[in-house]
Amino acid sequence: MAALPQYIFDSHTGFTAPPSPGWTFGEKVDETGEGRAWLEGDKAGWKFVEPEKEAPVNMYKLLVSGIVPRPIAFVSSESAIGVQNLAPFSWFNMVTFDPPTVSISILNSRGQQKDTTANIRATKQFVVNIISEPFIHQANATSIEAPEQVSEWVLSGLTQEASTFVKPPRVKESAFAMECELYDIIDIKHPGTGAANAALVLGLIKGIHVRKDVLNDKGLVDPFKLRSVSRMGDVTYARVGDAFRIARPGWAEGEEAMVRLGKA
Repeated sequence: MAALPQYIFDSHTGFTAPPSPGWTFGEKVDETGEGRAWLEGDKAGWKFVEPEKEAPVNMYKLLVSGIVPRPIAFVSSESAIGVQNLAPFSWFNMVTFDPPTVSISILNSRGQQKDTTANIRATKQFVVNIISEPFIHQANATSIEAPEQVSEWVLSGLTQEASTFVKPPRVKESAFAMECELYDIIDIKHPGTGAANAALVLGLIKGIHVRKDVLNDKGLVDPFKLRSVSRMGDVTYARVGDAFRIARPGWAEGEEAMVRLGKA
């Protein structure tokens, strides 16, 4: 394998105009050069995959490579006897804002629930910590399959900081951390075998710690200051690059377009 180029620490990121600033309702993809080039890929044909006919490991590899980028955070939890656990999850996201709720999908390992699942079932508390570029190696270290009695905190080199409402500590290096109480936990069972292969954890956010230096002048998180990372396929991570903004259209515009397109 060829050596990779050095990591660029001072890469410049910011907002750009969207790919097609003049786009209007009803305009086809092939009306731009970039769109036509994209559609050329259709000539290579399609591969159709039936999950029921594939080995689970093949489905895992395909899904994590195609459902990207995925937000990633690590979850700090505590066992019933006080053992601290820290583990990363890229099957994580926001569910709703009222009540503020997040989701984490945790795979079982060789038919057994992972420490994070067991801890959350036992204590009903955990902290979701967003991962940023400067400590990605420390965060990645927590993915190690350590024995139940071993805390990943020691191996990671990360710092425990006391939480306000829950017992598990938050990661001090994380600029955005959410203290959560268990809202619900759902075992995801295989429809054929009935085996529970994963647990979907829903967490009710009880408190959020945000470092002031990652906020913009509106008091919201600036993505270029937070420098969060995402997961791609296999062992690949990605960072925030250039971003563009596209306003959500109003129906008044859509209604006019329907008339123009003769569809009203």
